[in-house]
Amino acid sequence: MAEAQKQIVNQNHGWYMYFGNHRLSEKFSLHTEYQWRRSDWIITWQQSLLRLGVDYRLSDNALITLGYGHIVTWPYGEQPVPVKFTEHRVWQNFILTQRQGRFYFHHRFRPEQRWLQGNGTNLTDKYVYRNRIRYRFMVNLPVGKKAMGPKTWFVSLYDEIFIQFGRNFDRNYLDQNRLYGAIGYQFSSRGNLQAGYMQQFIVKADGLKAERNHTLQLALTYNFNFTRSN
Repeated sequence: MAEAQKQIVNQNHGWYMYFGNHRLSEKFSLHTEYQWRRSDWIITWQQSLLRLGVDYRLSDNALITLGYGHIVTWPYGEQPVPVKFTEHRVWQNFILTQRQGRFYFHHRFRPEQRWLQGNGTNLTDKYVYRNRIRYRFMVNLPVGKKAMGPKTWFVSLYDEIFIQFGRNFDRNYLDQNRLYGAIGYQFSSRGNLQAGYMQQFIVKADGLKAERNHTLQLALTYNFNFTRSN
């Protein structure tokens, strides 16, 4: 169904986030992530999202990850879910990176296996299984310098699409799309700060309702190194 025919509401959110990929050896690292997602910029809960994973570096430009996510979603906005519910999620990453001049390109493919409490509609002990796959294309561009490095400002842009497949849904193959732009500061070789705007478009389970969420994002990335050479 075309976007113009959907019942679309516009809402404001704030996501406050931490990311880290901590080197354990030459090939392995530990992924850690927490996102404090708030509705009405910061006033009430939207989601609590925790991810943990193990990365394996195939090469300097390729990385795979196996991880687990624990997500709690609250009723929020003008089209709220009926109840607060929990989701357990297993996910995999396949990440390819490349550089062309001053441009740093990042491709992320992420299949997800999701167990949603009560299918997100009623609070029970029964979990409903769903499949989803995501693809994100991101570009980073240093400002005033030829390459990314410590004490470097940069611009970050991405678009990410979420597609559902398999059983336990029938109307919204397009689950979400996220369009993002940010200004960041690489303060050291291990970390950066970003402040940006994301437009998150969500199609609801009935295929008729949708959200356009205008979202402030503040993110800290800091990567520890636990190898012997650290």
